[in-house]
Amino acid sequence: MSGSRTPEAQRSLGQPNRRELTAALALSTLGLAGLALPAALPATALAQAPDRVVVAGGVITEVIYTLGLQDRIVGIDTTSLFPPEALKEKANVGYVRALSAEGVLSLKPSLVMLIDGAGPPDAISLLTESGVKIARIADGLTPEGVTTKIAAIGAAIGAAAPAERLAAQTRARFDELATLRSGIAKKKRILFLLSLQNGRALVGGRNSSADGIIALAGGINVADAIEGYKPMTDEAIAAAAPEMVLMMRNSSAHNITPDELFAMPAFSQIPAAASKRLVHMDGLYLLGFGPRTPMAARDLMAAIYPEAAIPPLKTAAAP
Repeated sequence: MSGSRTPEAQRSLGQPNRRELTAALALSTLGLAGLALPAALPATALAQAPDRVVVAGGVITEVIYTLGLQDRIVGIDTTSLFPPEALKEKANVGYVRALSAEGVLSLKPSLVMLIDGAGPPDAISLLTESGVKIARIADGLTPEGVTTKIAAIGAAIGAAAPAERLAAQTRARFDELATLRSGIAKKKRILFLLSLQNGRALVGGRNSSADGIIALAGGINVADAIEGYKPMTDEAIAAAAPEMVLMMRNSSAHNITPDELFAMPAFSQIPAAASKRLVHMDGLYLLGFGPRTPMAARDLMAAIYPEAAIPPLKTAAAP
């Protein structure tokens, strides 16, 4: 979750709460359903492609697996939570913002792929000085950003044509999502709550991945006065009047319940409290901004607007 995220957001996600965030990115049970694998590459194209790839960025890993080229990966970072077998099969080079240059280089990569925000800067400098080939991937948070990202990943790994097909498939899903979004008569107000630290709410503001997915789902981010991921005061939460609170599902720790959340002073008087509207979703599925994002935004839309009976994306099952 980087891209247009600010350094402040990156610090919020990457420092004291890193273990909580990584755990919260539990794997979606939806799997790769609806993501048809592009046709296999010709042998001549594969022969020219990098064959020892180290990845720092979960969305890059997801795209490479979707393209069927996971055998080219020799190392991944801890945000590579989808598909679930990735962290079991590949060497772990650490957290995306806390990489060890020595650890990456020990895998003798022919290519290192870095998502926006990968670091720290000293490690990236050492990798650059080593002479290893580096591909930097922009982590866009819009439909155009996602499809451009998919194409860039494919081009870097020597799979430009299959990646373009996957990008086109993803673009068609975003187009269908936009049609569903256009049918929403009155947008609802949503607060993304990343965590509660010592009673303080850490929320997703503008230019965050949370802000991006709320917009795609046809909601209004009530924390748009905040840049990135930052604390929000009790008074500001009350004034923002969210009609729904959105959180990541945590598979390894306690998920706060609606009763617990709406008993807190900051949340007890907001509109969402009346019907205890708290929704948990898988973190990587929700905020990964990869090929599954149109489906994730559709699922969030259905959660925000249950009365609208939002249908599944027809293009999700298309080859």
